[in-house]
Order: sequence, then C-alpha cells, then structure tokens
Amino acid sequence: MHRNNEDRRSEKGFTLIELIVVLVILGLLAAVVGPRVYDKLAKGKDQIAKIQIKEFEGALQLYSFDVGRFPTSSEGLESLIRNPGNDSWRGPYLSKDLPKDPWGRLYAYRSPGLHGDYDIYSMGADGADGGDDDICSWK
Repeated sequence: MHRNNEDRRSEKGFTLIELIVVLVILGLLAAVVGPRVYDKLAKGKDQIAKIQIKEFEGALQLYSFDVGRFPTSSEGLESLIRNPGNDSWRGPYLSKDLPKDPWGRLYAYRSPGLHGDYDIYSMGADGADGGDDDICSWK
C-alpha cells in the first residue's frame, strides 16, 4: 500500500522552529519564576536559622538553671550536649548534635555577649561577620 505525503507529514516529530519556540517560552518562565523561588528559598533559610537560635536559647536557659551561669565562650555551645566538667551539669540540653546553620557552618557563640548575657549568630549566606544577612539572637 502506498502512503501519501499527508500521512508522512503527520508521522514526523516537532520542527526545529517549534522546539525553539518551546525553549524560548521555558526560558522566559524560568527568568520570571526563578528569582521568586530563590527569594523564597533564601527567606526559608533565614527562618530556619532563627528557629535554631531560639532552640539554642531554650537550651541555654536550662543549662543556666542547672549550672547557675551560661557557658563561657571557650566552653561554647558544645557544652549543651557534652559536659564541660561541671558537677551540676544535667544535660544534654539538646536532643541531637549541634546543628549547623542552613549554609553548613557552625553558629558563633560568645558569653558574655556584646548584646546581653550571650550572643548567638550565623554569618548568613555570605559567611562574613557583620553583614546585613547575619542572623542574630539580639535582633
């Protein structure tokens, strides 16, 4: 049986022009939606850091209640999960190992702090101390 040209044309795939149009449309969508998704992701990481700092603050209050003071800067947040050698320590005060910030770095801790009894902070996405993206216990 002999096929006509119309049957053969319907069996062919997309033309190069059709593929280019689809790729351009996908590129435009990515250009419009991409920044919004990135902003949501960045704000989500900030929120995670704030929640983790609140968790540290609660654990520090329990530590202070048992020991009578906050851990020193040299003892650090590590003293919330391992006894730094204090007889009145009743921890661990955190249920897991020390969490890292959403960017994969350890939280900074100092006591006495510049803004209160202690300061806990993440240096944020840029990893530099003092930037606008720092997440702090005193803000």
